[in-house]
Amino acid sequence: MDQFHIWRRKIRWNRQYKKGRWDYLKNDVEAPRYAKIIASIKQYATKQPSILDLGSGEGILRMRLEDEGIGYFLGIDFSKVSIKTASNYDFENADFQVADLHYYKPPQEFDVIVFNEAFYYINHSVRTKVINRILAKLKKDGILITSIFKEGPGCWKYFEIPELEQLEFSKVDSEKGTAYWKLGVYKKT
Repeated sequence: MDQFHIWRRKIRWNRQYKKGRWDYLKNDVEAPRYAKIIASIKQYATKQPSILDLGSGEGILRMRLEDEGIGYFLGIDFSKVSIKTASNYDFENADFQVADLHYYKPPQEFDVIVFNEAFYYINHSVRTKVINRILAKLKKDGILITSIFKEGPGCWKYFEIPELEQLEFSKVDSEKGTAYWKLGVYKKT
């Protein structure tokens, strides 16, 4: 990926967050999706898990998680504007960092990694490399959760690999039925 393309993407994402383009993520339309992610964490992850949220935006997943259910939380997003907002909440045991998922390497191992509406933004040519880099930092028996708006054509095949056991795959509808997401939950074997 060329540097000019990356620079343009950064400007676009920062502008969209400044203008409130992504504010709807905080409303009730997204609530069932976040509820399903949280339910999957509670059902499949270890107690007090360390969580890596890839595509964290303004920290909405962290906002919706109960404090006592988290060991450590790290949110990653491409937009410095969204990360600044998330950091201002001053969550306990949480950090937020700006990074491009095309090149990001997690600093430690995690119990849970969430591709939070982010995987389909990764360029097709490097998706396998990104998955491998991320899985290298998921603990054995750790949980990978992927949330994709609507169908996510071409995305799901990247999670059909020997290192991952699919625990659950479901469709999550918004309360009014105006939107839906596919959600895959996987365990690292």
